[in-house]
Amino acid sequence: MGQLPCYDALEWAMPESVPVRCPACRREHVYAAPSYPCACGAPVSPALDRLTAPAVVTHRVWDEEWVAVRCPACGRGNQWPRPELGCPCGTVLRIPVVPGADHRPVAPRTALDVVTAAALHLHRLGHRDIRRADQRPPSGVGLAARGLLAQVDPSVRPATLRDVECLWLTAMTESAECVYFSLAGYTEDARTRADTLGIPLFVLGPTGPPQPANGPADELHATGA
Repeated sequence: MGQLPCYDALEWAMPESVPVRCPACRREHVYAAPSYPCACGAPVSPALDRLTAPAVVTHRVWDEEWVAVRCPACGRGNQWPRPELGCPCGTVLRIPVVPGADHRPVAPRTALDVVTAAALHLHRLGHRDIRRADQRPPSGVGLAARGLLAQVDPSVRPATLRDVECLWLTAMTESAECVYFSLAGYTEDARTRADTLGIPLFVLGPTGPPQPANGPADELHATGA
C-alpha cells in the first residue's frame, strides 16, 4: 500500500499567510494556510483569496466544510478542511480561497487516499495527534489518537461482525474509544453489533467526505471529539 504519511505531525508547514480582520471585534490577525500531505508525499495547501473578506460562520452545512485542492506535484485532487480562523472574541471566520479551488471532491483512488480521508476526518472532529496505531488490525490500517483507536478498511468487501468486535476488544485493552471507517460499508450484523457497543461507523464513499453509517457516528459527527 506504500508508506503512510506521518500523521504525528498534523501541524504541517504553513506556506501562505494573509491579513484577516475580525468584523465583530475589529481585531487584526495573520492567518497562515496549513499544508496537508498528498498521497505522493508533497505538501499541498489551498490558495487563499486575498481580495475577498472572510465570512462569519453562523451555521454549518456539511458540503461547505470542505475544499478540493489539486497537488502541484502529481496533479492528484484531494479534499481538505476549508480554512477557518477562530478569533479570541468567539467569532469563527471562514477564510476564502481562490475561485476555482472550491469544487466537488474527487473519488478516492488508492488505499492511501482512503486512509488519508479518514485521518483528515478525525482531525476535523478534533483529534490533533493522529498517528499509525501500535497494533496492526486483522484487516485494513489502524490509526490512533489520544484516547481513540480507529480502523480504516480500504478493501472492497463490507466490514464484518468479526472486524467490528476485534476493533472493540483491542480498544478495550487500551482503555480507548473506537471508530471504524470502511470503503465498502458493513454487513447487517456488523451494524447491529456496532450499535449495541456504541461504535461509530463511517462509510468512505466514492465522492465526498466520510459519511455516518449508524447512530453513534451521527452523534460523533454532530458533537465532535
